[in-house]
Amino acid sequence: MALIFIILYTKMERKVRVRFAPSPTGPLHIGGVRTALYNYLFARRNGGDMILRIEDTDSQRFVPGAEDYINEALAWLGIGIDEGVREGGNYGPYKQSERRDIYREHVKMLLDNGKAYYAFDTPEELEAARAATPNFQYDASTRGQMRNSLTLPAEQVEQMIANGEKYVVRFKIEPGRNVEVNDLIRGLVTINSSVLDDKVLYKSADDLPTYHLANIVDDHLMEVSHVIRGEEWLPSAPLHVLLYEAFGWTDTMPQFVHLPLLLKPDGKGKLSKRDGDRLGFPVFPLEWHDPKSGEISSGYRERGYLPEAVVNFLALLGWNPGDDTEIMSMQELIERFSFDHCSRSGAKFDFEKGKWFNHKYLQELADADLAAKFRSVLEARGVDNAAYSDEYVTRAVSMVKSRINFVEDLWEQGKFFFEAPTEYEAKAVKKRWSAETPAILNELVGRLAELPSLASQPAEENIIGWITERGYHMGNVMNAFRLCVVGECKGPHMFDIVELMGLDEISRRVATAIEKIQLPE
Repeated sequence: MALIFIILYTKMERKVRVRFAPSPTGPLHIGGVRTALYNYLFARRNGGDMILRIEDTDSQRFVPGAEDYINEALAWLGIGIDEGVREGGNYGPYKQSERRDIYREHVKMLLDNGKAYYAFDTPEELEAARAATPNFQYDASTRGQMRNSLTLPAEQVEQMIANGEKYVVRFKIEPGRNVEVNDLIRGLVTINSSVLDDKVLYKSADDLPTYHLANIVDDHLMEVSHVIRGEEWLPSAPLHVLLYEAFGWTDTMPQFVHLPLLLKPDGKGKLSKRDGDRLGFPVFPLEWHDPKSGEISSGYRERGYLPEAVVNFLALLGWNPGDDTEIMSMQELIERFSFDHCSRSGAKFDFEKGKWFNHKYLQELADADLAAKFRSVLEARGVDNAAYSDEYVTRAVSMVKSRINFVEDLWEQGKFFFEAPTEYEAKAVKKRWSAETPAILNELVGRLAELPSLASQPAEENIIGWITERGYHMGNVMNAFRLCVVGECKGPHMFDIVELMGLDEISRRVATAIEKIQLPE
């Protein structure tokens, strides 16, 4: 009993070390971002380390620029890395293509212990086997009919290798055994080894291991305590358990955590880039320029999302804090994160909810900070930024920010602050403009000119009193006035606009409208 307690206590005290291990085969999918985020939250919550490992063993699918993209995306989102290619660390190299000697050594260990074997089957021979046997898989029931070191004389095997004949090394799985995987979200998962095939662990053609071997060796040598990855990797977990056993590493086997899938917003199935293209939302954190096709895919950053909003949104896709709290900073997410509240079922990717999160975070920004971000939008729209003071832009932004989901939306909501209208809403003209309107508006501008100040509240009180005193129709006068200044009968409080723009600009806009607006026939 004491021995059991000591073993359990030792495992409990093991330092938390997690890894995010993407392949540089293209842009980082938003599902991968969520996996990285959950790894990070769990590590920080438990005082652990976050490792970024680049799994580039698939040389055929390597894409230039993908590794830099991964690092830039994680940095933008605030997902800090403790060890990695850029950060360094005591367990490197952190790029698998630089760990060939390590993998060769471990392949040899499995071969020497009879846990793996050489297989020389050509692609044509494998295709013939699949054609001859329905649902063929390379396993204990078929390997005896194939060309491998289990069926060929040892001398012949040695000669074939010496002659440079291409081969793979396969893991030798014994059938008929129940393999147990203890998952922190899904509980105990049991799979019979008979359904597993003898996976390829190493290929002589490129002198690189496959994912299955490299992943296990690296996790062990880097002392990874928890393997947190997507649900799609759950079928490979029994194989990984068997590999840990084959190496004699059961005491250091990590705790597995398989996260629920991100599902498409409508229908069934996993979220894909096609869904984003079809419904108009990004599935990548940053804009991606495909170096082969030249295709440009949109990113959350370039679409105007704040990184804090994206993090908050993703964190709640498959996890909840145990109550109805939705808005949480990174630090609050860290403090509350636990796999106890992770869902087993997939999470629908509600991109409209993502917009809502961005709206909420934009509202929390200081007006001056939001105005600074808006400057680039003004420049892109051809506005002379030098013509407008920081105070002017900040006050304009403060009046329309409640209506926006993105910084870009500030233009549609408040472009009249920077461009006088050249067209006027026809429906409003028909309803609010009459033959008497020009004279009344000229009188209104004259009244404003007599005021000691255009401060919003006293100016409004004065003009409202004047309209009442003159017996004018309040709705018609004020809407016609707004039509002149804004171009349509909507927008922020009219006298806040007047105060900010000043008398000269207001006068010019009223005069222009009077000149341009024609009464309907």
